[in-house]
Amino acid sequence: MSLYNDAVLVLKQYEGQPELRDLYLEHLAEHPDGVYKPCRAGHITGSALVVDPAGGRVLLTLHKKLGIWLQMGGHCEPEDTTLAGAALREAVEESGISSGLTLLPGGPVRLDRHPIPAPCNWHLDVQYAALAPADAVAEISEESLDLRWFPYEEVAAVADASVVRLMEATRARL
Repeated sequence: MSLYNDAVLVLKQYEGQPELRDLYLEHLAEHPDGVYKPCRAGHITGSALVVDPAGGRVLLTLHKKLGIWLQMGGHCEPEDTTLAGAALREAVEESGISSGLTLLPGGPVRLDRHPIPAPCNWHLDVQYAALAPADAVAEISEESLDLRWFPYEEVAAVADASVVRLMEATRARL
């Protein structure tokens, strides 16, 4: 199965946010290349909020280009065959947690569409949650200015509303 076909299937099965889900599906119907960065009309991205449920905390990255605290995530790559795989790959790469990360069962937690400066135009983010083992050691990547664990109650003070919504939806599913 191709990444495009997987994206369509994942979105059709996603029961939340029906208007946004339908917008993603329309985008993919109009843009067969809509899962990759070169699609100038916007493209699907995969992200994952890294969560340590036992410690009551989330791992956020201070994004190098945007200068804001975000979940791990980014563009789909040619070697990605599933959206879940792309999100998990990004979580591993950006968190430095090389073993033990697993996606929270049940598929995507949320969708978030946000404008991005040229050449991307729009990111149509499919957001997952990744469970970290209690002894996970994070290591900063070249894409980050900083990487830090935040207790749930501190996230709203450092991150934007989209990250807070993702954290709340993740906690509701835990």
